[in-house]
Amino acid sequence: MSAVLPARRGPVALLRDGVDRLSIYLPILLMALFALGSYWLVRSTPAPSAPEVVRPERHEPDYFMRDFALRTFDANGKLQREIFGTEGRHYPDTDTLEIDKPRIRAISATGALTVATAERALSNGDGSEVQLFGNAIVTREPMTGKGGQVTPRMQFRSEFLHAYTNTERVKSHLPVTLTRGNDQFTANQMDYDNLDQVMQLRGRVRGMLMPRQGAAR
Repeated sequence: MSAVLPARRGPVALLRDGVDRLSIYLPILLMALFALGSYWLVRSTPAPSAPEVVRPERHEPDYFMRDFALRTFDANGKLQREIFGTEGRHYPDTDTLEIDKPRIRAISATGALTVATAERALSNGDGSEVQLFGNAIVTREPMTGKGGQVTPRMQFRSEFLHAYTNTERVKSHLPVTLTRGNDQFTANQMDYDNLDQVMQLRGRVRGMLMPRQGAAR
């Protein structure tokens, strides 16, 4: 009995078989490579950061001063304002300075001196706007103008006064007493503009005018 041996296949047939087998497993290999690539991409991508919560700035002082004096000067080095107080608290959210027992001296461009005192004050950053609370007094000292005319001493008294040192303006929504020289006025509200020389008194207004010295009797 004789055995039949399979015919020996040539190189072309073997290459064709290899290509056929590769075509069967190629989709599986591609899917595996794609899965590995996706996994690597997910691992390499940074996780999204949580949204930063913007917290509102709290109204708290960032520094204190005790028995202090602050001075501001103009571009030529001339003194404009002096602020004294027993204690000061600066609030960064509003850039304001709260002052206990304030005493403020302001010198205008014309040389007029204004002094303000109160139990408590609230000033903006450069001291050009000051709110005075409790026994508030603003006094503009007398001065002589270029023409030799003397401006009499003027004083405002109230439980609240709002002073604008740059524009030389004083106003109040509370009862106020105004003294100009020897004359005196009272009103429920007041708005005084020194630059325009305009006085507005509202509510119950009363005035007492004293005769000038040297006037005929």
